[in-house]
Amino acid sequence: MTSRTAISVTPDLALDKGNTYAGGLGILEGDKFYAAARMGLDYRVLTLFYRNGYVDYDFDADGNPVPRPQPQPKEFTDMLRVGDEFKVRVGGEEVSVQALEATEGTARAVFFNPTSPEWAARLGDRLYVEDGPEEGFRKYVLLARASEAYIRRNIGLNGVEFIDLQEAYTALLPLSLRLPGKYRMVVHTAGPWGHPSFPREYFASEYGYAFADEKVTLTEIGLSVARHAFAVSAKHMDVLTRVFPHHSWKLSYVTNGVNLERWMRGEVKSKYENHDLDMDGFVALRRRLRESLVKLLRRYKDVDPGRRMIVVWARRLVPYKRPEFAARLASELRDLPMLFVLGGKAHPKDGMGVEMMRIFMRLHREQENVVYIPNYGLDEARVILGGGDLLLFTPFSGWEACGTSYMKAGVNGVPSISSRDGGALELIVDGVNGWLFGNDLRDMMNYGGEEAREVNEAEYAQLRDTLIKVHRMYSEDPESFNRVGLNALRGFAARTSMERVMREYYPELLGIVA
Repeated sequence: MTSRTAISVTPDLALDKGNTYAGGLGILEGDKFYAAARMGLDYRVLTLFYRNGYVDYDFDADGNPVPRPQPQPKEFTDMLRVGDEFKVRVGGEEVSVQALEATEGTARAVFFNPTSPEWAARLGDRLYVEDGPEEGFRKYVLLARASEAYIRRNIGLNGVEFIDLQEAYTALLPLSLRLPGKYRMVVHTAGPWGHPSFPREYFASEYGYAFADEKVTLTEIGLSVARHAFAVSAKHMDVLTRVFPHHSWKLSYVTNGVNLERWMRGEVKSKYENHDLDMDGFVALRRRLRESLVKLLRRYKDVDPGRRMIVVWARRLVPYKRPEFAARLASELRDLPMLFVLGGKAHPKDGMGVEMMRIFMRLHREQENVVYIPNYGLDEARVILGGGDLLLFTPFSGWEACGTSYMKAGVNGVPSISSRDGGALELIVDGVNGWLFGNDLRDMMNYGGEEAREVNEAEYAQLRDTLIKVHRMYSEDPESFNRVGLNALRGFAARTSMERVMREYYPELLGIVA
């Protein structure tokens, strides 16, 4: 085991317990944490502790989503220990912080919990939910200052090998902890929401820096101080070189993966690793995983799928992921023997996302062929992604950095119909281990413009035709359909493994010689 430490700083982190994540980034960082522990890597992941998690939803009698907090479960808080306590300066005041730690093998997850004064304690209330931009800025100043204090006190500057800044919100750390050559930045989004900016007055007040621009983009800070930067798929790297051409010389990519221990269902993993997966065994496995999903669905709706194909669309509800495609399919194809499983929730301030929740719930209540699971979390995702017959992965081309839901489905033998975006282009061979539709767009098109509307209409028609074709195969030629699923399992399991991802990020620390 190496004595050099790899540090990852992230705004959210999904462990197997707790409500400290909002979507793909947190789950990815949790997968890395568990993989690092198995691989014997001296690894610290630093984030904030959110007393009330992110958001869950209830629905009123009219089908309107009503947001509510996610208090941390006792099983999560009981597993954390106070590893350190210190004070940091935020907003001109001293803020008391606890470093709450969870340990797994050689890896340690550190959640910074602000305890006083009261205004600072509120910064740790909920993930990505703030009362205005200034509070948001202070939240990430807190993460940066707490990370700096923890590193100095518990690791020491000489013990740091890498500090990986996960996404733009962590890019404030180098403004106070100056470690040239140690920072790397991982950019997890392509669209503008992933590159937040704040008024220069905030930086002047907090750090005493007088930036030239009136608005300062955090990604620019991170990319400027990083010795190296990573995109998270090959296509994402190409897109980023167009968004940040002046930093393209330091960009490479590591395509995201998934922790097979976490996402590959136990019996599937065992048979795959023992080379014991013939077609008959695969079909039997798929039947059992589907039965587990049906049990889950019956907690939400009295439903009998029978022999219908179970089609899944489940992920964070944001417009560029095109949830309206799933809603339109469920309505237009309601006479075909398909059951649509819809899952996901929106940020409470995302009006378009919240509206899609209303539409999904209306379909759930009015159409027998739809089951909607709004509070879609880790436990539900494992069952849904592993138990469906087919996954729809539908982001607007050029806007998805990588995506991992098709990986989590694929390692369990569930094929996907995917738009040509993210890491799907590296993994899915059309008609062999899944299906592709739409165009491979590389420029950041205005999603709200007329050109994007025309693209959406054309690509929806392609998706609809592809789904009808795949359903015909499922019904009339099940052996060919199952062959595609088995191909996905065999091909994805090795190429999407989180161990592969960690070896690419940390070859020096894992003793890999080029």
